[in-house]
Amino acid sequence: MKKISFYIVVFVLCLIPVLALFHPGLPKTHDGQDHVARIANFYLNLSQGNLIPRWAPNLNWGYGHPILEFLYPLPSYTASFFHALGLSLVDSTKIVFGLGMVLSFIFMFLWLRLFLPKTSSLFGAFLYTYAPYRFVEIYVRGDIGENFAFAFIPLTLFFIYRYYKNKKSSDVFFGSASLALLILAHNAISLMFVPLIFLYCIYLALLSHDKKIFFNYIILIILGFGLSAFFWIPAFFEGKYTLRNIVTKGAYLSNFVNYKDLFYGPWSYGISGQFTVQLGIVQWISLILSPLFVFKYFRAKDKNFWLILGLILSTLMAVCLMLQVSNFLWQRIMLLQNFQFPWRFLAITVFTTSVLGAFLIQMVPKKLRILLTLVFILLVLVISKDYIRPQGYLLKPESFYSGIYNSTTDTGESSPIWSVRFMEKRPKAYLEVLDGKATVKQIKRTATDHIYTINVTKKTLFEENTLYFPGWEIKANNLPVNIQFQNMQYRGVMLFFLNKGNYVVTVKYSETKLRLISDVTSFVSLFIILCFITIRFVKKRIY
Repeated sequence: MKKISFYIVVFVLCLIPVLALFHPGLPKTHDGQDHVARIANFYLNLSQGNLIPRWAPNLNWGYGHPILEFLYPLPSYTASFFHALGLSLVDSTKIVFGLGMVLSFIFMFLWLRLFLPKTSSLFGAFLYTYAPYRFVEIYVRGDIGENFAFAFIPLTLFFIYRYYKNKKSSDVFFGSASLALLILAHNAISLMFVPLIFLYCIYLALLSHDKKIFFNYIILIILGFGLSAFFWIPAFFEGKYTLRNIVTKGAYLSNFVNYKDLFYGPWSYGISGQFTVQLGIVQWISLILSPLFVFKYFRAKDKNFWLILGLILSTLMAVCLMLQVSNFLWQRIMLLQNFQFPWRFLAITVFTTSVLGAFLIQMVPKKLRILLTLVFILLVLVISKDYIRPQGYLLKPESFYSGIYNSTTDTGESSPIWSVRFMEKRPKAYLEVLDGKATVKQIKRTATDHIYTINVTKKTLFEENTLYFPGWEIKANNLPVNIQFQNMQYRGVMLFFLNKGNYVVTVKYSETKLRLISDVTSFVSLFIILCFITIRFVKKRIY
């Protein structure tokens, strides 16, 4: 009976944060509408056979956009799966938001349960899901990737720890898959947590006194990066072809956090600088009391001493990076500037303080443990009553998202460096005659393939109203055509000449050499894992 009651509590606590998603329409957030439009373009690619979508044809007023190459793809793959089952784009998107909350609760509980009592693990999972920043993510900012990534942090740690305990090689491969999912879920969050995950591997390897375990952890990390290489390698190395460094330069300067706001800030649906950046009352209690844990475990020579000490230092480091006092670091470390917003380091405090909260409950005598847990849970629920719903809902037709979208869906940082940040109107036609004389007939148009038949009676300059980005190529009667894309009157748009004659013109978006290498790397990594699974399966059947 106690077990059934426990699962009922878990179910209720998982359900409360996502109840508002069952309301018709899309929650009104900063980025939610844009995410649906991106997913619509992602799904369009998949439906046309592009398994790794990189080009969003309907964004940017119909001129297209390379944002899908730089945008974490896991939420889009997941939403596309549900959309393929028949759900609307909006409902599919809301499911991904909901999964981010529910799975983060479950996976955090499973990881903590490996080394902490059930009640402590439940409380840690609760804090992890109910931190104020988590509600900012889902109901204010509408950051689908960051919210989704929270699920795969504890899942990765779960397999890492389970390998430390059981030494089963299968956990290495499951751990690598989990790490890959984290990287594919959100760029910035994975960049924040990969160093912490690596340190966790070192910590467990030192505890085990086994050199082999550290070697296998290295394999886990390499395979995790290998599986996700199809995304992160092009996103990192081809970012130089975008306006990213120009648009985001110095953005962090106006987004430092006031120290007092980390303790409390009124709930707001406003932009950066207006929404709350508080850690949470119970989270602060856990952090303030954490030196007691350190002292207790140090005296007892308990292995968790180093884990708790690391959590405290990570929290203080994250808090420091959010404050103006760390400006000298942001100025000197260019990697930090890629995070754009110092308050993003709240993600680390969400994780670290929830684990510290779990240890806090463990320190309480067993007779009082359940009572204190219930008191803290009720306190957080009361505080969160205004956080667990959006400001309102958007009710728009499916065609609004699946058709031509009058935005790049970002601040222009993913736009090609030789183009303008945003187009301002839709093109008159997909292929226009700028100078000369010709007749054009469109034969085929997909996200990455445009085919025309053209009759040119006088040398003609054409405008293919698609932004140029490495990978686009134009052929006339199967012969390459020189593409002009830096004409100041038509910045970023593809222009080309044809002499008199009849042509079949193909405009195709292909993988660059770098993208092909990335794809192959992911395929090889997947092949290694599948071979291992196959070998293990065959051995079990034989023996």
